[in-house]
Amino acid sequence: MSISVKYFASIRERLNRSEEILDTDGIGTAADVWIRATGEDLPANLLVAINQEHARVSDPVRDGDEVAFFPPVTGG
Repeated sequence: MSISVKYFASIRERLNRSEEILDTDGIGTAADVWIRATGEDLPANLLVAINQEHARVSDPVRDGDEVAFFPPVTGG
């Protein structure tokens, strides 16, 4: 069982990868995905999408889901 994880913009550049597959063992939320994938604490301003829909980091993830992380979008 697995979850597809994608990283965008500055997060992708900082982690030096655009995507990966994680085993679902011990993962219950999008926050768990971030922590497992990066080994880092959850950034306060991190945005997440689950299956291409905006979500909260506390939202549950399930086998086969796609979880995407991206920085806040700014404009001017």
